[in-house]
Amino acid sequence: MTNDSPLIAILDDEPDIRRLLADTLEDAGFRTASFGRATEFEAALRRMAPDACLIDLGLPDRDGLALVHRLATQSGAAIIIISGRAQVQDRVTGLELGADDYIIKPFDPAVVVARIRARLRKGRSDTDRIATVAHFAGWTAHFDRYLLASEAGEEVTFSHAEGEVLRLFLESPKRLISRTQMQEILGGAAGESFDRAMDVRISRLRTKLGEDPKNPRLIKTIYGAGYIFLGDVRWG
Repeated sequence: MTNDSPLIAILDDEPDIRRLLADTLEDAGFRTASFGRATEFEAALRRMAPDACLIDLGLPDRDGLALVHRLATQSGAAIIIISGRAQVQDRVTGLELGADDYIIKPFDPAVVVARIRARLRKGRSDTDRIATVAHFAGWTAHFDRYLLASEAGEEVTFSHAEGEVLRLFLESPKRLISRTQMQEILGGAAGESFDRAMDVRISRLRTKLGEDPKNPRLIKTIYGAGYIFLGDVRWG
């Protein structure tokens, strides 16, 4: 492990789980910072920039889902929820609010390591792309700042998860993207929770782009097949 190793922040109120995660991740070559309360975690974010955050939802001093949503809109870190809440709706809500992945307790520590590595590999590939700015339909997307800017000067932020979907559309304009392709490219387990999370992210992108939900002009749903982004795109 070196100072260049990815930093993983662990937020869980159970000391045994924090120790298990920290020991496993450090053995795998990661640096870790562990917190038992959201207030401690949020204070630490002022002086550190983790590459990924493992967030438990059952926190004693803060609503975990609200924290996930704030992180998704203000941080470039990968966000992975680790929770005992196993209902589909809990998973959907977590993904809707901007989490990149959702792991249910009890978990296999090796799975957590694999999921983190997958998210960080994808994050590095996104960062390594030369173009971080795209222009389309009167909008400019700044992927390095998670910001949409209109020609009229309006600015709208988007989450890390929404940005992944937007980039996918902008990199493949006027081409059908199936649900299966989205799952393969964006990651995550296929199924109802993934499909519903994608629906919500696309709906939020349409709203931020000022789309008519009944007749969107940019992001078209092809029922039973997938989606097509119809705008012209210029990168750089």
